[in-house]
Amino acid sequence: MPRCGSPKCCGPNSPWRTSNRRWRASPPGSDALAGADSVEVPLAVRTSDLPKRLASAAVMLAVAGAALWAGGPVLDAFIVLVALACFVEFVFLVVRATPNVPYRLAALLAGASYIGLAAYALTAMHGVYVMVVVGVVVCTDTGAYFAGRAIGGPKIAPSISPSKTWAGLIGGMAAASLWLVFAMLAMTYAISRLAGTGPSFGNALEQAHFGIAALVGAGLAVAAQAGDFFESWLKRRAGVKDSSRLIPGHGGIFDRIDGLLPAAIIAAWLMGLT
Repeated sequence: MPRCGSPKCCGPNSPWRTSNRRWRASPPGSDALAGADSVEVPLAVRTSDLPKRLASAAVMLAVAGAALWAGGPVLDAFIVLVALACFVEFVFLVVRATPNVPYRLAALLAGASYIGLAAYALTAMHGVYVMVVVGVVVCTDTGAYFAGRAIGGPKIAPSISPSKTWAGLIGGMAAASLWLVFAMLAMTYAISRLAGTGPSFGNALEQAHFGIAALVGAGLAVAAQAGDFFESWLKRRAGVKDSSRLIPGHGGIFDRIDGLLPAAIIAAWLMGLT
């Protein structure tokens, strides 16, 4: 006789699927925070895939850099296109994650609001601030990756992302704080030069608020990693490794900007733009 709490007796406990499929092996680095989740990829596969990953990264950097350099309507159009591509991938994940139509509709409405608000936040910022926020997310991923690999230790949420550790979280927060302190110092120095109020490095040191920058950097790092966990959870429910195969060797757009979405929203809120 089946137990009362079993799906056979009472039906499924959740409208969200838990996939039993074995995930496709994908090269490490598709999840920048802590490497491949649960599949160890052979060295030969990693080596053969490296040129493709490097080429894709170069193209992404060139396109994003050109949009940042152009600024204005060009940058806004680039942000909107990226947001639309991200939402398409989000729809794909939600449809695979649950067959329940009301849950799908609610998730799609929430996702549209989430991604749309992040896109609005980025378009409301000056290009320099967009670059600073992107830098926070990149430094978070980089610091978390190296700290997690070097130190290891307890996992944060093994059922969602088995290789993300508390050491990685702290390393990402530290790297993001250092980046934001540097960015604040550089911007303070540049503004003082433009204003003609004493373009000395010493004056910039006096005017910069390093403590605030460090705290904000750490907070944005936590937000970025929360966004990463959210996408990892959604992909687990959908039973896929990547949100799409749009970017060779890197997965999809959502895989690349999962941490940027919440970080951009919070950064814009702190700047009074939302």
